Amino acid sequence: MPLRAKRDAVAAKAFFRKAFKENGRSDKVTVDKSGSNKAALDYFNENVAKEEEIEIQQVQYLNNIVEQDHRFIKKRTRPTLGFKNFYSAKETISGIENVRMIQKGQIIGQKACQSSFLNFLDLMA
Repeated sequence: MPLRAKRDAVAAKAFFRKAFKENGRSDKVTVDKSGSNKAALDYFNENVAKEEEIEIQQVQYLNNIVEQDHRFIKKRTRPTLGFKNFYSAKETISGIENVRMIQKGQIIGQKACQSSFLNFLDLMA
Protein backbone atom coordinates (compact mmCIF):
# COMPACT_ATOMS: atom_id res chain seq x y z
CA MET A 1 0.00 0.00 0.00
CA PRO A 2 1.11 3.60 -0.39
CA LEU A 3 3.03 5.44 2.34
CA ARG A 4 0.30 5.61 4.96
CA ALA A 5 0.24 4.84 8.63
CA LYS A 6 -3.00 2.85 8.27
CA ARG A 7 -4.49 1.09 5.30
CA ASP A 8 -8.04 2.06 4.49
CA ALA A 9 -10.68 0.85 2.05
CA VAL A 10 -10.09 3.73 -0.38
CA ALA A 11 -6.38 2.92 -0.66
CA ALA A 12 -7.16 -0.80 -1.03
CA LYS A 13 -9.67 -0.08 -3.83
CA ALA A 14 -7.10 2.07 -5.63
CA PHE A 15 -4.48 -0.67 -5.24
CA PHE A 16 -6.73 -3.42 -6.62
CA ARG A 17 -8.04 -1.18 -9.42
CA LYS A 18 -4.47 -0.53 -10.58
CA ALA A 19 -3.49 -4.20 -10.18
CA PHE A 20 -6.51 -5.39 -12.20
CA LYS A 21 -5.88 -2.76 -14.88
CA GLU A 22 -2.24 -3.84 -15.32
CA ASN A 23 -2.64 -7.61 -14.84
CA GLY A 24 -6.27 -8.42 -15.53
CA ARG A 25 -8.98 -9.45 -13.11
CA SER A 26 -8.02 -12.40 -10.91
CA ASP A 27 -10.08 -15.48 -10.14
CA LYS A 28 -8.66 -15.78 -6.63
CA VAL A 29 -6.92 -13.29 -4.32
CA THR A 30 -5.14 -14.13 -1.08
CA VAL A 31 -5.01 -11.30 1.46
CA ASP A 32 -4.21 -10.98 5.13
CA LYS A 33 -6.85 -10.44 7.78
CA SER A 34 -7.17 -6.68 7.25
CA GLY A 35 -10.74 -5.55 6.81
CA SER A 36 -9.87 -2.94 4.20
CA ASN A 37 -8.71 -5.52 1.65
CA LYS A 38 -11.87 -7.60 2.17
CA ALA A 39 -14.06 -4.49 1.81
CA ALA A 40 -12.31 -3.47 -1.41
CA LEU A 41 -12.67 -6.94 -2.95
CA ASP A 42 -16.32 -7.09 -1.88
CA TYR A 43 -16.78 -3.79 -3.72
CA PHE A 44 -15.35 -5.33 -6.92
CA ASN A 45 -17.62 -8.38 -6.50
CA GLU A 46 -20.80 -6.26 -6.38
CA ASN A 47 -23.03 -6.42 -9.46
CA VAL A 48 -20.98 -9.26 -10.98
CA ALA A 49 -22.26 -12.70 -11.96
CA LYS A 50 -21.57 -15.41 -9.37
CA GLU A 51 -19.15 -17.29 -11.65
CA GLU A 52 -17.16 -14.08 -12.30
CA GLU A 53 -16.71 -13.16 -8.64
CA ILE A 54 -13.20 -13.00 -7.23
CA GLU A 55 -12.63 -15.71 -4.65
CA ILE A 56 -11.23 -14.12 -1.49
CA GLN A 57 -8.89 -16.12 0.72
CA GLN A 58 -8.22 -14.45 4.04
CA VAL A 59 -5.47 -16.71 5.33
CA GLN A 60 -2.47 -15.02 6.85
CA TYR A 61 -0.07 -17.89 6.30
CA LEU A 62 -0.57 -18.21 2.52
CA ASN A 63 1.10 -14.82 2.13
CA ASN A 64 4.23 -15.99 3.96
CA ILE A 65 6.14 -16.76 0.74
CA VAL A 66 5.64 -13.20 -0.47
CA GLU A 67 6.39 -11.75 2.95
CA GLN A 68 9.60 -13.78 3.22
CA ASP A 69 10.74 -12.38 -0.12
CA HIS A 70 10.02 -8.85 1.13
CA ARG A 71 11.97 -9.49 4.32
CA PHE A 72 15.22 -8.31 2.70
CA ILE A 73 13.61 -5.05 1.56
CA LYS A 74 12.28 -4.46 5.07
CA LYS A 75 15.72 -5.29 6.49
CA ARG A 76 17.31 -2.55 4.37
CA THR A 77 14.63 0.13 4.81
CA ARG A 78 13.81 -0.30 8.53
CA PRO A 79 16.96 1.49 9.85
CA THR A 80 16.18 4.58 7.76
CA LEU A 81 14.11 7.42 9.12
CA GLY A 82 11.46 6.87 6.46
CA PHE A 83 11.00 8.23 3.00
CA LYS A 84 10.15 11.89 2.52
CA ASN A 85 8.66 11.42 -0.96
CA PHE A 86 7.51 8.73 -3.35
CA TYR A 87 10.43 9.21 -5.74
CA SER A 88 13.07 8.33 -3.16
CA ALA A 89 11.00 5.37 -1.91
CA LYS A 90 10.53 4.05 -5.45
CA GLU A 91 14.19 4.42 -6.41
CA THR A 92 15.49 2.86 -3.21
CA ILE A 93 13.13 -0.11 -3.26
CA SER A 94 13.67 -0.78 -6.98
CA GLY A 95 17.44 -0.78 -6.40
CA ILE A 96 17.12 -3.24 -3.53
CA GLU A 97 14.83 -5.46 -5.65
CA ASN A 98 17.27 -5.39 -8.59
CA VAL A 99 20.20 -6.46 -6.42
CA ARG A 100 18.05 -9.20 -4.88
CA MET A 101 17.05 -10.48 -8.33
CA ILE A 102 20.72 -10.67 -9.34
CA GLN A 103 21.53 -12.59 -6.15
CA LYS A 104 18.69 -15.05 -6.76
CA GLY A 105 19.70 -15.59 -10.41
CA GLN A 106 16.47 -14.21 -11.89
CA ILE A 107 18.07 -12.02 -14.56
CA ILE A 108 17.84 -13.27 -18.16
CA GLY A 109 21.29 -13.85 -19.64
CA GLN A 110 22.93 -14.10 -16.25
CA LYS A 111 25.88 -16.48 -16.06
CA ALA A 112 25.62 -19.01 -13.25
CA CYS A 113 29.39 -19.39 -12.92
CA GLN A 114 29.94 -15.66 -12.23
CA SER A 115 29.64 -13.88 -8.94
CA SER A 116 26.75 -11.51 -8.28
CA PHE A 117 29.10 -8.56 -8.63
CA LEU A 118 30.29 -9.64 -12.11
CA ASN A 119 26.68 -10.24 -13.19
CA PHE A 120 25.84 -6.75 -11.94
CA LEU A 121 28.71 -5.29 -13.99
CA ASP A 122 27.50 -7.15 -17.10
CA LEU A 123 24.00 -5.80 -16.49
CA MET A 124 25.26 -2.21 -16.14
CA ALA A 125 27.48 -2.38 -19.27
